[in-house]
Amino acid sequence: MNMITPIDTPHDLRSGSDTLPPRHRNRWQKRALILVPIAIAGVVGVKLFDHSDAVAALPPPAAVTIATPLVRQISEWDDYVGRFAPSRSVEVRPRVAGEVTGVHFHDGDVVRQGQLLFSIDARPFAAALAEARANEASAQSALVLARSDLGRATRLVADDAVSAGEVDALRGKLQAAQAGLAAAQARVRARALDVSFTQIRAPIGGRISDRRVDAGNQVAGGEGTGGTVLTTINALDPIYFTFDGSEALFLKTQRNRQPGAAAPAVEIQLQDETSHRWKGKLDFTDNGLDTHSGTIRGRAVLSNPGLFLTPGMFGNMRLASAGTKAALLVPDDAVQTDQARKVLLTVDANNVVTAKPVVLGAVVDGMRVVRSGVGPQDRIIIKGTQMAMPGAKVAPTVGKIAVSADTTAPTAQPIAGEATLSR
Repeated sequence: MNMITPIDTPHDLRSGSDTLPPRHRNRWQKRALILVPIAIAGVVGVKLFDHSDAVAALPPPAAVTIATPLVRQISEWDDYVGRFAPSRSVEVRPRVAGEVTGVHFHDGDVVRQGQLLFSIDARPFAAALAEARANEASAQSALVLARSDLGRATRLVADDAVSAGEVDALRGKLQAAQAGLAAAQARVRARALDVSFTQIRAPIGGRISDRRVDAGNQVAGGEGTGGTVLTTINALDPIYFTFDGSEALFLKTQRNRQPGAAAPAVEIQLQDETSHRWKGKLDFTDNGLDTHSGTIRGRAVLSNPGLFLTPGMFGNMRLASAGTKAALLVPDDAVQTDQARKVLLTVDANNVVTAKPVVLGAVVDGMRVVRSGVGPQDRIIIKGTQMAMPGAKVAPTVGKIAVSADTTAPTAQPIAGEATLSR
């Protein structure tokens, strides 16, 4: 069998002989110096190519900012929802019947107590008053006559010119005349009241509603609810805030209340406001819980000098409880939702992300109160939560949680139906 010999390869080189001529030996040494680096570069290139693919398959850790929770002393509050109500409300009705001759206010005015509102035709009542006064004068005359007759009879008794029975009869007439005068005087006062009732004045100060009756209409008078409703007046300074509280919150308030302590303070936030700017105090708590709803009715009173607050408006009220306590605060946007749970993403000593379920409280200066689930030493992810996945490694940067100086930032709503916290 014939052997295949490589082209241009000397036989002595294959056999390992170094007896090649110098010219051939130098040529193959040059070729070896060229081929060996190429082979090494190829092997290294393959290795580098494989390593770059592996590096490209593993993305770098997500960059996040971490911080420990902010610890602050805060006062405890309980949250309620309720409505504003007038401190006093009156339906204006006439005491006498007749024709309305004048309306002396504009709809929606703020009126003072005693201000004239309506006028009723007073002529029939003035005539009745004049008749009563005439009867009073007649009774006065009868009394004078009876007193004179009794005086004369008394002087004649000593002379036996008048019997004792006649004196007793005259004395009875005098007493009847006195009673008749008193009755006539009472009728005068009643007719005078009727005349005064023809001018209907504001029984309280406050904001008046619109008129229900125009001038020229006949209205019915009477006591109680028998008269025609002419308008209504609501006293708005001070103003009430009424609310219903659960039995649990009522028990909590009762246990925290100290004997002889001042009325608890309240703060109220309107629907378009970002803070609880309206201040007041608890004014009244009902004497029993509603057996159907299990709630108890309460009332707070607030000053309302500008009459801005109006009955019927909704508000979120928080009622101060006793004492203060330390609380953990985190940015509200650091809280994540995992189905029905609220979680915070934390970073351990190995920079691995862990999701911890937490129980939340209210918002204080833009920070969310965390009642349980994390501790003051936990490293919370406050920025980059979208890129962090539980179980993955991250590249953390240490930050700091600080209360925002922006007082116009929107405030998140508290957890409904729970006691909440604030400064």
